[in-house]
Amino acid sequence: MTGAEAGREALDTGAPREAVDAGAPAWRGGFGRLWSAAVLSSFGDALRTAALPLLALSLTDDPLLIASVTACGYLPWIVFGLLGGAVADRVDQRRAMWTADTVRGLLVGGFALAVALGHASIGLLIALAFALTTLQTLFDNAATALLPALVEPRALGSANARLMTGQRLAGGLLGGPVVPLLIAAGAAAPFAADAVTFLVAAALVASLRVPAPERKPRPAGSTLRREIAEGLRALGRDRALRGLCAATALCNVGMGALIATLVIVVTGWLGAGTKGYAAVLTAYTLGSLGGGAANRWIVDRLGRMRAVLLAGGVQIAALVAVGLVRSLAVAVAALAVFGLMGMVWNVNTTTLMQQRSPAGMLGRVSAAFRTLAVAGAPLGAVLGGAVAAVWGPNWPALLTAGFFVLSVAALIPARRADVLVVAPEDGVTTTHATR
Repeated sequence: MTGAEAGREALDTGAPREAVDAGAPAWRGGFGRLWSAAVLSSFGDALRTAALPLLALSLTDDPLLIASVTACGYLPWIVFGLLGGAVADRVDQRRAMWTADTVRGLLVGGFALAVALGHASIGLLIALAFALTTLQTLFDNAATALLPALVEPRALGSANARLMTGQRLAGGLLGGPVVPLLIAAGAAAPFAADAVTFLVAAALVASLRVPAPERKPRPAGSTLRREIAEGLRALGRDRALRGLCAATALCNVGMGALIATLVIVVTGWLGAGTKGYAAVLTAYTLGSLGGGAANRWIVDRLGRMRAVLLAGGVQIAALVAVGLVRSLAVAVAALAVFGLMGMVWNVNTTTLMQQRSPAGMLGRVSAAFRTLAVAGAPLGAVLGGAVAAVWGPNWPALLTAGFFVLSVAALIPARRADVLVVAPEDGVTTTHATR
C-alpha cells in the first residue's frame, strides 16, 4: 500500500465510509494459493488437535500431564511470540512461511511414525506441541505481514474475512468429523494426514510469486531486542491499536474461562450431555461462518471500529443469556450469535492492525499484539475453573461477560480520540479525526 492509498483509506476508525471494503480479492494468483494453503493447514490442525487429547489419554491418566499438552500450545506465544515477529520483519515472509510449514510437516510426520511403531510417550506429545507452536509464531506473523502484498488495499478486509471463514469451515466443520474415520485406520493416521497438509501448504506458499520486500538497511548496532522494543513502542503509540490490543487481551481472559468450562455448563448445568455440547460447538462454528459472510455488509454501514464495538456489545448479551437462561435452545442460539460477532471482531482487528502498522514493522506489531492478547487465556482458564467450583457452572459465562464489558470500555477512548496514522511503505504520517 502506498502512502497516498493509505491516506485515502483513512483507516476507517470512525463513521462509515462509502464502500469501505470496495473490492474483493482476486482468487487467481497469489491470494488463491495463500487461501488454499491456510485452509488446508487449518484442516490438518483440526485433525491433530482432536487426536492429541485422545492419544494423551491412552498414554496417561494423570490430568496434569494431559493438561500440559494443551498448555504447551499457549506457552511458546508468551516466550517466543515477540521474537517470531521480529524475525518475520527481517526475512522474506514467503520463504519463512514455507520453511516453517516444511519443518512442521517433517516433525508431525516423524511423530506419526513414532506412534505407528509404538514409541509415543506423553513427553514426546508435549515436545511436539511446544515445537509446533514455536514455529507457528514465525508462520502466523509472517502470514499477517505478507497478505497486504497480495491484495488491493481496499480488498484487505474482504481478504481477511475469506481467509478466516475458510479456516473456520475447514477446522470447525470438516476436520472434526473426519478424525474418527482416521483413528479407525490407526492412531497414527490423523498425524500422518496432518503432516501431508503441512507439506502441501508449504508447496503452495513456495509457489507464490511475490518479490522480496524492500527494506531499509538496519541501523548499525541494531539487534533483535531493539527491533522487538520498536514493535512494542509502535503498538503503544497508536491509540486505536493500543485500545484494540487491551480489549482483545481482556476478551481472551474471558474466553479462557468460557472454553475451559463450557463442557461443564452444557453437560452439567443444562443437563444436555455430549450431544448438547456438540450442538453448541456446531452453532458457534456456523455463526462464525455467518460472521465472515456478513462482515462486509456490517463494515460498509458502520465503519470498521464501530463494527468491533458492535461485536463486543452483542457478545456481552449472548454471554449473559448463556449464564442466566437454563435452556439448551437459548445456549445454541446465543453461541451462534457469539460466533458470528466473534468473526466480525477478529476480521476487523486484524485488518486494522495491517492497515495501521508502520512501514516494515507489521510482523513486530502483529507479534506484540498477539503475545499480549494470548497471555491472558491461561489465567482465564484458571479463573473459570475456580469460579465454577465456588459459585456454580454457569458463572464462568457471566465472568466472561464481565471481561467483555471491560473490553468494550477499553475501546471507547480509541474510538473517540484523534488517532495517529502511519502509512505503510513510505512512513507518511497523517491524523484522522474519528467522529
